[in-house]
Amino acid sequence: MEIICNGKKKDVAEGANLEEFIVSLGLDPETVVVEYNEALVGREEYPDRILEAGCRLEIIRFVGGG
Repeated sequence: MEIICNGKKKDVAEGANLEEFIVSLGLDPETVVVEYNEALVGREEYPDRILEAGCRLEIIRFVGGG
């Protein structure tokens, strides 16, 4: 199925959850903030949030620096 992530189309497996998707992007779920269809999602919800066809994600990654 197809979703939109940060403005780009992405193919994901039916039934995939948000945490699996984040990991598939090579990201650590502990270092990102996710907006799912314009609503913030708490990290504790990532494993239970099943992605749906056409959903829109915005993923923001924390980057440390000095």
